[in-house]
Amino acid sequence: MKTLFTFIAFLSLQFAVAQAYHGAGDIKFQIGANLQNNGTGIMSSLDFGLGENISVGFASSYLLGIDKVKNSEGKDVPFADFKDRFDLKARFNANLGNVINIDDNFDVYPGLYVSLKNFGGHLGARYFFSQGFGIFTEVNVPISKYNTDTLTKAEELHNQVTANIGVSFCI
Repeated sequence: MKTLFTFIAFLSLQFAVAQAYHGAGDIKFQIGANLQNNGTGIMSSLDFGLGENISVGFASSYLLGIDKVKNSEGKDVPFADFKDRFDLKARFNANLGNVINIDDNFDVYPGLYVSLKNFGGHLGARYFFSQGFGIFTEVNVPISKYNTDTLTKAEELHNQVTANIGVSFCI
């Protein structure tokens, strides 16, 4: 019984000190799944807090699960090459958790990004269960694509609305 009480007290303390965004000097690492039409993959991001509500960072994603098509020899091959499956982004976030003040452990962060494929915006949310561990979700929307021609199926990867979901760590 003492052990159970101690464990519950420890967990309560962990939840009490959790905070989604700390401001300047805060570093968040996120890893998760990238979901989009014609492919699913893995994504990661690293954000650095510059001010009370501002952070900048990098994000990358690589699509692992790609639909296959038959080539001229009749073999099933992925329809997209590495250059189509990979994307790298520089991003800016406005961390609004303390502005909307839902919970100290909750952060909403709209932002803008510049990637290898396009310029766009994103909206994300994360919730921290402890000082260093939480979950997140994001939606990315391209605003302006670099290739203005009609896109091939492979070029549409990362040039469409995408969703990310995964875990977040405070470093």
